[in-house]
Amino acid sequence: MLAKRIIPCLDVKDGRVVKGVNFLDLKDAGDPVEAAKKYEQAQADELVFLDITASHEERKIILDIVKKVAECVFIPFTVGGGIKTVEDIRELLSAGCDKVSLNSQAILNPELIKKSSFRFGSQCIVVAIDAKKEDGHWQVYINGGRTKTEKDALLWAKEAESLGAGEILLTSMDFDGTNKGYDIELTKAISTGVNIPVIASGGAGKPEDIFEVFNLAQADAALCASIFHYDKYTVSDVKHYLKERGVIVRL
Repeated sequence: MLAKRIIPCLDVKDGRVVKGVNFLDLKDAGDPVEAAKKYEQAQADELVFLDITASHEERKIILDIVKKVAECVFIPFTVGGGIKTVEDIRELLSAGCDKVSLNSQAILNPELIKKSSFRFGSQCIVVAIDAKKEDGHWQVYINGGRTKTEKDALLWAKEAESLGAGEILLTSMDFDGTNKGYDIELTKAISTGVNIPVIASGGAGKPEDIFEVFNLAQADAALCASIFHYDKYTVSDVKHYLKERGVIVRL
């Protein structure tokens, strides 16, 4: 059985790490390069860097900061935000990241998933899904949660897999930043509905929440932000808690 992964997330706006609630009320959480160094030393399994306003502002990702982060981490490093073309992906991989996260553009241009996974390998292509529960099912949003689409989250996850995505980064917009735990129902529906790894995101407030998303929702990895950014818990705290309860983790 593969080890479960603990993945800190750097949501970056205007060159700074930020954290909000339900994608709103963003607060400063530090310098992305310093945060990356912290998580490298803390033995996080991977690191995710999301330029959260790039798509909405119709600009490319802040490549200089990506390069600086890549230079100081040796764990797998995923970058997302404002990616529109195969060439954009090539630039980011050349800048030092290991994987890219496609969100808005994957919806607007699904062929990008197919072309990029063929060019670079599906292991490099993560499709991020931001979902909110409406009328009994989960609706997909893009542009940093600003724009509602007609996509159902489960159907879109399956389609993304069929197009060549190697992993799903699933964020519950309803639970994001609440510190009340992950959306177990949503995560389980996606985790059991696809055959590729699913990273659960949105809502982690304590180690128990991470245990639940692994144990009850069958997630392969847990994305966390505020509980680590504000030193409420360390990566080591979480991993030891999980190991004591029989979860396989890398220590």
